[in-house]
Amino acid sequence: MFGWFAPAPHVQRLPDEEVARRYPRFRWQILEATFIGYATYYLVRNNVGVVAGEMKSALGYDDANVGNILAATAISYGIGKFLMGALSDKSNPRVFMSVGLMLTAFCNFAFGAAADYSTHFYLWTLNGLFQGMGWSPCGRSMGHWFSEKERGLTFSIWNTSHNVGGGIAGVIAAESASRLGGWEYAFYVPGVLALIGAVYLLLRLRDTPQSCGLPPIEEYRDDYTDHERAHGVNERELSFYELFVHNVLMHKWIWLLAIANFFAYITRYAMIDWGPLYLKEVKGATLSEGGVAVLLLEWGGIPSTIFLGWVSDKMGGRRGMIAALCMIPIIAAYAAIYLMPAGHINFDMAMLVVIGFFIYPVINLITIIALDLTSKKAIGTAAGFIGLLGYLGRTTHAKGFGSVLKHYKDVYDVPTAWNIVIALTLISTIVAFVLLLFTWKVKPRA
Repeated sequence: MFGWFAPAPHVQRLPDEEVARRYPRFRWQILEATFIGYATYYLVRNNVGVVAGEMKSALGYDDANVGNILAATAISYGIGKFLMGALSDKSNPRVFMSVGLMLTAFCNFAFGAAADYSTHFYLWTLNGLFQGMGWSPCGRSMGHWFSEKERGLTFSIWNTSHNVGGGIAGVIAAESASRLGGWEYAFYVPGVLALIGAVYLLLRLRDTPQSCGLPPIEEYRDDYTDHERAHGVNERELSFYELFVHNVLMHKWIWLLAIANFFAYITRYAMIDWGPLYLKEVKGATLSEGGVAVLLLEWGGIPSTIFLGWVSDKMGGRRGMIAALCMIPIIAAYAAIYLMPAGHINFDMAMLVVIGFFIYPVINLITIIALDLTSKKAIGTAAGFIGLLGYLGRTTHAKGFGSVLKHYKDVYDVPTAWNIVIALTLISTIVAFVLLLFTWKVKPRA
């Protein structure tokens, strides 16, 4: 990369007393900035599903139209996350992440101002690409500022940012649309918040410790692998060939984790993307109740993600085992939603909490396993590839579920069509569980 996107250069090492004073402060500053920044990304991503019913009424869209828009951003985000991941590994996260947030904010403004399907489709496709500039610079920052032995806890704390952002997104979108008088405000208000977030990132986020006059994290924490102790820490920026081929395409565990993520993302996003509409059409929920449902699902995963990330550290990095066990109650929750007849919205909301409580540790741990098995210089690329497969899963369910709903509502009735969707989600959850069993004994590199 070149110009102001380039990684910040290393500067002269500070005196030991300054290192001791500044390092803890900078570590918490990085955690804070990436947390708030990535949470803000979700405000301008998870707003379509919340106001899907209102857009259908105002613009004459059907379920297939909504599904296509959701699928467009899912596939473009997956591609963007992969491509932007490689670019972010060779960029300054402070600038890279800020610019991405600005661009996605502008997409939201344009989406709210538009009123036709084709414009919405292409704008949300573009938004997905820009959204890909969010996760990877966070991964690069966290990988450089926090060591392997503390990764389970710190990455888990940071990873709850999308629960916070995703949950708030539903409420902000719903309240903005209902209180300000139209679905378009579900995009205007988050867009303004995203611009504020971009300025905040420019002020707070930093690149590597060495760019701040500090030693690498392995030295500061005295946390070296056996290989690093024998050969030293490689701080060389990797070539694109090394990033893509050595750390992704030829890595069997990255492929397994990516495929498992495909099915886990169907489990995760089925209720985020379609839950509000499901509760409205089958359970009689209001717009605000749909937004609260998304909040419950997202925030249900906050305590469990942090706790189980910490547990995975204490268990020597046995993250695959924990992820596999988490899938069991999710299977039970989706089965309960499938079997429960209409008219029990509180029960369905409780099951959403169960799903959120257990699926988000799974998503988090899949990524951490990948980070454990690859170079910190390739975190963005490896996570981007796993994210690509995840969002291919989201694309599959968004497009597929939209078509299923449109077809079976005509052939049968609304509840039957939704039961088919829930059954398909349940099958996907079972497949994810089986794949994660193969990671049962996987541990970080020695």
